Amino acid sequence: MNPDSPRGADRSFLFVLGSSRPDGNTEVLARAAAAQLPADVPQRWVDLNRLALPDFQDGRHETASWPAGENEETLRQATLAATDIVIASPLYWYSLSAQTKRYLDYWSGWLNVPGSDFKRRMAGRTLWGVTAMAHEEQGVADGLATTLNHSAAYLRMRFGGVLTGTGSRPGRVRADEQAMIRAKTFFQREAPFARFPYEEDSPEV
Repeated sequence: MNPDSPRGADRSFLFVLGSSRPDGNTEVLARAAAAQLPADVPQRWVDLNRLALPDFQDGRHETASWPAGENEETLRQATLAATDIVIASPLYWYSLSAQTKRYLDYWSGWLNVPGSDFKRRMAGRTLWGVTAMAHEEQGVADGLATTLNHSAAYLRMRFGGVLTGTGSRPGRVRADEQAMIRAKTFFQREAPFARFPYEEDSPEV
């Protein structure tokens, strides 16, 4: 495991909220899970609606570098400072919200920031997902889970899975008793290293 990514007593969580409205069901579910973390584990919450990013500009093959804005640098530093990153995105069209996808697109740019060693520093950290949806069949969120798993696999991160809940109207997820039960132990699970499907039969990373 990367020495820059401690676990156990040295954990710190970054919750990235990607809903298009405040206090949505996904945030309610994420906060229910976060409430179970030990009091001495730092939590930082970032609302992508309040820390907006412009559309990502891929400058890998450009001669001039794209200047990083203040919000981008804040997110980059917050991401690198956390051992555990929680993507809290509602299920929009069976995948991540636009705000959340834009944040992950910026990871592509951070891979190429001179001296950042983003990929090396992210290795061994843990990625988690939380999502609320209108559908009661949790399998419809498989696309969102695949996106997060593969993102974690590329960076050699651990993946703790996705906490799902049902709720469309504001606050409705609180009535999903099974989701609330799962939230109580969600972050207690041991998160394995993420793998691509073609790696499933290979030795552990």
